[in-house]
Amino acid sequence: MASIKEKIGYALGDAAAGGITWKIMSIAFPLFFTNVFGLTVADAAALMLVARMFDVITDPLMGSIADRTQSRFGTYRPWLIFGAIPLGLVFALLLYTPDLGITGKRIYAYTLYLLMMAVYTAVNVPYGSLLGVMTEDDNEKNQFSSYRMVGAYAMGFITLMSFPYLQKLVGGTDAHQYAVLGVGFGILAAAMTLACGLLTKERIKPIKAEKFSFRPFADLFRNKPWIYLTLVGICTNFFNGFRYAVAGYLFEYCLHGDVTVSGLIINYTMFMTFGELTCMIFGGVSPKFTSWVGSKSKAFIYASVICVVTSIAFFFIPMNPAYIWLMVAVVILTSIGVGLYSPLLWSMYADVADYATEKNGTSSTGLIFSSGTMAQKFGGAISGSLIAILLGIAGFISGTDELTGETVVTITNPESVNRMIWALFSLFPAAIATIMIFLIYKYPIKK
Repeated sequence: MASIKEKIGYALGDAAAGGITWKIMSIAFPLFFTNVFGLTVADAAALMLVARMFDVITDPLMGSIADRTQSRFGTYRPWLIFGAIPLGLVFALLLYTPDLGITGKRIYAYTLYLLMMAVYTAVNVPYGSLLGVMTEDDNEKNQFSSYRMVGAYAMGFITLMSFPYLQKLVGGTDAHQYAVLGVGFGILAAAMTLACGLLTKERIKPIKAEKFSFRPFADLFRNKPWIYLTLVGICTNFFNGFRYAVAGYLFEYCLHGDVTVSGLIINYTMFMTFGELTCMIFGGVSPKFTSWVGSKSKAFIYASVICVVTSIAFFFIPMNPAYIWLMVAVVILTSIGVGLYSPLLWSMYADVADYATEKNGTSSTGLIFSSGTMAQKFGGAISGSLIAILLGIAGFISGTDELTGETVVTITNPESVNRMIWALFSLFPAAIATIMIFLIYKYPIKK
């Protein structure tokens, strides 16, 4: 029986990865790259797409490597212990804006972003795989998964809530603010990742993986539950990717900047903080909700229906700062659905890993869980790239002035850009959540 201390330790892993590094990359990077760093919309779109396509190869490869790791720290834990410092360091460097000119900036951004994805993969794939070897008990897996989501959302809440106030505290240019916050959050992410590796235990010795071959990769595509769940995972990250990546643009252009209500600064990070808090609460409720409805798949479908209805409702809210609290209320309602289904996804990956081990007679836990992080990155990549492309089509142009080196943003059609931003935050996610409902309905494991 795992202790509360170990469950909290496991939660720290996703507090670092999901609550700090991935949260800032999802919500701040699109706006940072176009409005602070000075990349063109096309460069930003290509950067996110190319880097994440790179992950389609590296994530399964990392999962296979992790399955074959043997050390005194176990199979998966050493990757967290020794990957913690590189994770924090590269993250900090990625939020630094060098004075290198247009070409130099482009090379710097691509190099650091690809390196960040590689380090994130080396840490996060083994982290997810840990769930499959810490316990055999299905209820305890749900508890670990719930702690993981609560940790991610709790830290996400702290990160997003504090971000605008920390920016004001740091002062100076936007580029200076991001650089300083990158160092601070990088150190925190490294410390949490290291603590996760040291506080958790691998109780189950995985069935020894074969010598490296392509057979486990081929087996994946004969694993029907894996196919459906991976498509669901991509959709969940499409859903979140659209909302988080476009939130900064929503405040900057649709609401004309930060909204101050009774001294409270509501900017794009604070706006999404309300959702993070809700996800944290309902992530903790998810195991009981699942028991109440009778199965993980039913609970996932009900949660997705909430996301569809509330996302459509947001589209009809007037594009006016006076309605900020109505917007917040709808974001909170949407986050109830997200909070309920998020822990289920990782618990279901554990079910798929058990199914694969029973069917194939060899462990592929790391490979199975790597598809979860691959889906996360793939969904975030495509959504982030689509946002940049669609905003460009609507009339949003960004880049760096060749003479001054300053970032320049031009809006050729404000009304078209605003409508596109509003739809990207509401109608696009609603369509994705509808697809999720169909996929989870077809998902064959009905535990």
